[in-house]
Amino acid sequence: MIIVASANGRVGIDAAFEALESGVSAVGAVEIGIRAVEDNADDHTVGAAGYPNILGELELDASIMDGVTRECGAVGALHGFRHPISVALSVMRNLPHVLLVGEGADRYAREIGAERITSVNTAARDEWRRRVAEIVTAPGDDAIGDGRPLAPLVRHAADPERVAGTVNFLAIDDDGGVCAGVSTSGWALKYPGRLGDSPVIGGGCYADARYGAAACTGMGEMAIRACTAHSIVTAMRHGMSADDAVRDAFEDLVLLGGPFLDVMNSIAVDTAGNHAGFSSLEGRTYVYRSSGMTSYDERARTVAPIPRRWAR
Repeated sequence: MIIVASANGRVGIDAAFEALESGVSAVGAVEIGIRAVEDNADDHTVGAAGYPNILGELELDASIMDGVTRECGAVGALHGFRHPISVALSVMRNLPHVLLVGEGADRYAREIGAERITSVNTAARDEWRRRVAEIVTAPGDDAIGDGRPLAPLVRHAADPERVAGTVNFLAIDDDGGVCAGVSTSGWALKYPGRLGDSPVIGGGCYADARYGAAACTGMGEMAIRACTAHSIVTAMRHGMSADDAVRDAFEDLVLLGGPFLDVMNSIAVDTAGNHAGFSSLEGRTYVYRSSGMTSYDERARTVAPIPRRWAR
C-alpha cells in the first residue's frame, strides 16, 4: 500500500493512509485525503479558501479515476460547494457521464445534497481585492464587470509561480486498486469559466491498475496540450520506471510554447510502489507514505526546467 501526494497533501495523507490500512479502497482513501486539503483554510489553491476568479467568484474543479475499471468523474467551475472531489466521485459512481461543468455541476451537487460553502475566506478575498486594485487604476474603475473586457486584466493579474496550485493524491491499496485524484480552485484571478487540467482526465490525472498513476499541478494548459498524466502512465506501460516516465513527459513539455507556460509539477507511482516527483521550479517537494511507515515522508522533486519560449 502507498499514497503519494503533492506537498499540500500533508494535511490529509496520514488519515488517507490509515483508511487504507483499515480496508478502505484506493478510491476511498484518495477522497479522504483530498477532502482534508479542501478543508484547509490556509491553502488558497484548493477548496473553499481558494483564490477566486477575476470577478471575485470561487470556481472549483476536481477529478478522480479508478485505475481498476478506468471509470472516472469530474466537475469544473463548480460554485458554492465545499468538497468538489466528492461531487466528482458521485459523478463517477452515479452518472453515465464523466464531466459536468458550471450550472450543470452546481445542479447535480444540489441534487446529491453536497455540503455548501457557508462563508467566504477572508484572506483569499482580501488578496483578490488587493490585486484587482493594482490593475484597475483608471478613474471610476473601482469594480470589475458590467461588460468590461476581462482578458487584458487576466493577463496582468496573473503570477503563475505564486498563484497556481492544486492537490494531487495517488493511492494503491492492498488489493491492487489504483486511484488518482485532483482538486483545485484553479488559476487565481482566472478568466471566468477557465478550466485547467484538474478536471481533464488524461491531462491532470490518470490511473491504470496494470501500470500505475500520475497527476499534475501547475499550469494546466500545458498538461492539457500534452496529455501529461496519460503520457506518464503510457510510458510506464511500455516499461519505463516512474522516474523515467515523468522525466520523459517533462522533455515533451519543453517543446511547448506560450505565455505563462513554464510552471509544471508532476508525481507518479507504479504498481510496485516506486514513485517520482518532478518540477520545473527549484525547492518543490512531494509527500508519500507506504506500508511500514508511521507517518508520511517528504521528498524533493527532481528539477527539470521548462523555458518560457514566448513572451507574455
